[in-house]
Amino acid sequence: MSDPRLAPRALVPLLVVLAAIGPMALNLPLPAVPGLARYFETDPGTIQLTITLYLAGMAVAQLVLGPLSDRYGRRPVILGALAVTAAMSLFAALAASAAMLILARVLQSFGASAGQVIGRAIIRDVFDKDRAASMIGWVTMAMVVAPMISPSIGGLMSETIGWRWVFAATAVIAAVTLALAAIRLPETRAVVSSPTVGQLLRDARDLVRNRMFLGYLLIGALSSVTFFSFVGGAPHATVTLMGQSSTAYGLWFMVNACGYMLGNAVCGRYAARFGSDRLIRWGSVMMLAMALVQFAIALAGWMVHPVWLFLPQAAIAFANGLQLPGAIAGAVSVRPEAAGSASGFVGFSQMGLGALAAQASGTLVGSLMSTVPMVAISLAGAAGAFLSLALIRRRDAY
Repeated sequence: MSDPRLAPRALVPLLVVLAAIGPMALNLPLPAVPGLARYFETDPGTIQLTITLYLAGMAVAQLVLGPLSDRYGRRPVILGALAVTAAMSLFAALAASAAMLILARVLQSFGASAGQVIGRAIIRDVFDKDRAASMIGWVTMAMVVAPMISPSIGGLMSETIGWRWVFAATAVIAAVTLALAAIRLPETRAVVSSPTVGQLLRDARDLVRNRMFLGYLLIGALSSVTFFSFVGGAPHATVTLMGQSSTAYGLWFMVNACGYMLGNAVCGRYAARFGSDRLIRWGSVMMLAMALVQFAIALAGWMVHPVWLFLPQAAIAFANGLQLPGAIAGAVSVRPEAAGSASGFVGFSQMGLGALAAQASGTLVGSLMSTVPMVAISLAGAAGAFLSLALIRRRDAY
């Protein structure tokens, strides 16, 4: 770590900015989604694809960008991806139809995912497993500010100056981040010679055969379902079912983001002391318990005000923030020389399941006019993550 740019004080803020691009681009347009259906005169399920296919694009991109960063280096892949994000955000701002907007969102997501997937690999390049969990916790705690304030800003912009400016602002932010990364991001990949395609495929094969890796991957992916089902269904539940404004949804969303931020802060503070696996267990148990509470509230018909939706979700988000950094750090530590590929697999599974959960949740809430499907999907994800704890119990599987 002789390069001063790799010191935590210098590296972590940069990784926060890079990792925040994807969540910011996802969440900024969320409050405008119900209005976009009316603007383009299409059904809610179609316009929901601007969220679902964005997540699907992030999933596929992470599966590709991780191995690319193992082969060609972290820095060039991130710079290229940010350039794509800026260009496609501008294209989205100029979209003349729902189909054009959906296409722009898919291509936008390919670039926006780079900061997350490669950022995790960069952290593992520089730090050991438990310290990596701590650093990931601090990064995600800080970067959660982006999705926390994005819906509020997006809702205000869409109601005052129009939804197109939401995407124009994203283009400007991506361009500025590209310039920052070009100046401040060093190459961290330690391998002197690039691995061949055959080696990358062998690394991938070894990863998916590793029980510990699969355990961490499943915990991370299934835990993320609790968030993405909320992302897909909460705008419809808050605006359509509860009669709140888009701005109000954005403000309530901050409650959820604060819960996740607090969980990340606890992980960042205590992962190195207690071990990331212990925090994973605590978080998974709490997440399942709170998902059961949320499901009971919805089933009883009490979820008629945002407080009954967002407060239990904030507790779930706290639990997620407590265990997710450790799950990611564990996955990318199974084979450190293939950290990019491992990070890509984790990102793909998170975003892939997230896309399915968001689409199902948003469509079902909009069509059935009920919050029960959304919280049921969240409960299924929490239960799956809890059951996956069995795969990481044996430490000799490393």
